[in-house]
Amino acid sequence: MTRAALLLCLALSGCTQFPELDAVVSASAKSAAYPRLQPLDGILAQANASTTDPAAVRGDLAARVAALRARAARMRGPIVEPPVRARMNDALRRHAGSHSG
Repeated sequence: MTRAALLLCLALSGCTQFPELDAVVSASAKSAAYPRLQPLDGILAQANASTTDPAAVRGDLAARVAALRARAARMRGPIVEPPVRARMNDALRRHAGSHSG
């Protein structure tokens, strides 16, 4: 059954009208010269001459990880502090007790 469905989908996709891609390209793009190929030596030299210190990057990342872990630990705590929760529960019990009658 799945092969038949796949074949049907493939057959139907062959009937699809595709947009005319030549109409999308502007006249200036059509008449533009091909880009010149450049040697990679200059680009590679720039990449290798990077002034980024890997130890500094590791230190920055370690500090960021520590800050995110501390923030996550703070978020794991209770949303409503225990004393406030106790007062809320007392009020609910009082309210439920006054309407049980």
